[in-house]
Amino acid sequence: MTTTPASSSPNPPAAGLLLGEIFRRNAELLGDEPAAWLEEATLSHAELDLRADRLVHALRSEGLGFGDRVVVWADTCLEVLPLFVACARMGAVFAPVNARLSVDEAADVCGLARPAALFGDAANLEALTQIAGKLGVERLGGLQGGGRIDLEAAARSAPVDRSEEPALRESDPHVLFFTSGSTGRPKGVLLSHRASWLRSFQGPFRDEPERTVCMFPLFHMAPYSLGLAAWQTRGAIAFVPAATPEALLSAVERIGANRFYGIPLVWSRVLAHLDEVGDKAYDLSSLKELDTGTSAVPIELVRALKARFPGTRTRIYYGSTEVGSAASLPDAFVLSKPGSVGPASPASDLRINEDGEICVRSPYLCDGYFDNEAATAEVLKDGWFHTGDLGALDADGFLSIIGRKKEIIRTGGESVAPSEVEAVLAGTSGVKELAVIGLPDPEWGEVVTAVVVAEADAEVTLEALQAACEGRLAGFKKPRRLVHSPALPRTATTGQVQRALLVEQIQSGVLS
Repeated sequence: MTTTPASSSPNPPAAGLLLGEIFRRNAELLGDEPAAWLEEATLSHAELDLRADRLVHALRSEGLGFGDRVVVWADTCLEVLPLFVACARMGAVFAPVNARLSVDEAADVCGLARPAALFGDAANLEALTQIAGKLGVERLGGLQGGGRIDLEAAARSAPVDRSEEPALRESDPHVLFFTSGSTGRPKGVLLSHRASWLRSFQGPFRDEPERTVCMFPLFHMAPYSLGLAAWQTRGAIAFVPAATPEALLSAVERIGANRFYGIPLVWSRVLAHLDEVGDKAYDLSSLKELDTGTSAVPIELVRALKARFPGTRTRIYYGSTEVGSAASLPDAFVLSKPGSVGPASPASDLRINEDGEICVRSPYLCDGYFDNEAATAEVLKDGWFHTGDLGALDADGFLSIIGRKKEIIRTGGESVAPSEVEAVLAGTSGVKELAVIGLPDPEWGEVVTAVVVAEADAEVTLEALQAACEGRLAGFKKPRRLVHSPALPRTATTGQVQRALLVEQIQSGVLS
């Protein structure tokens, strides 16, 4: 799937669900009220709108236009938000890259986007300069100053560009989020204005603006979905530098948040922290909606949330970058339907294939994978997205996730491809054979685990494996557990490692 690399949209004018309009209308209605926070720093609706229009002028002056991929390698910072909005207004494609990646990993991902411009924060700008040289990208700039294109200066003082060209359609792409495939090679998920708009729309009758706290860094899809959901209600969102219980709860108290989404691992840490410091350490009385998902949600966690925050609503979501929300379990069923992720989300259809694979059809679906027609054709068939997850529907139409066809490990909300980690660890001294698997874990969802067959008389340690990953893999991809095995179970015909059997052997105590 590709985007049009032309400098102006080929599409005729048409009204529609365009993301840029959300911010313009909020600026007119809300003015200096906060749109986003990062600790003590605030960006108002009016500032966000104005800075975005100035960046439109700056980017167009550099020759950027419709369909151009604008790649951003940065950690969480408010300066990235005006660029997100500017791309929406001018038809460019906003493409954030995981700030936790090594330079080599980031260069590979940036290259997949065929970027027209690269922007980074102060911490990554020097390394990004090397990447730009490697990729032959001339348009390079800093979100917080520096580089050939100083976006911070442009956001403060560039002329305002509110022209209506190009005329955009809601079907035009706006964002490119990178995800991992089962082979470990990242894929770029293309989302249109319409898909992002619909994913974040909460209806016209919400009783109050949403004020939410975001645990995710601003290079993930989730903060933009959560932000758009808040902004569509004329609300606001608070980001944190790191998802510690202290930072998250302080943000809830500071902004009077009424919603917080946390993956099970983060909620467990929050509850443990509150047990330690006591209920009066923070004023959390504003909270009304406690959401979770991404990995398996134990019923014990749901009960703990209900006990700690009486009177609040808890919802569990199932989805992905490609499909958005596929299913959601409302508060009324979180205790009576343990293990379920709910019925299909509004306007979505769920289907279980004969092999147990979950398929989803909805207006929230992505447009496919950028520059990867084969991968797109593999998952999008006759309007249905094939998730690779295995599930079952009960008599009431409620979905439960029972496994995964894909081998991707989900740990702490991140995706890890076993083959990528294995390629790095294969040359470690003393390793004869190895396989990387995900072991179920109540906090992390899954723990990246290396199963090693060692050379005769060799001693292989977890520390040695982790050291082999240093500078080559992001921290969340490093193995957290080591299991020794005399051999790896393999299929008789193809010799493939039987990862599921390894998990069973470890859980049953055959291997330890």
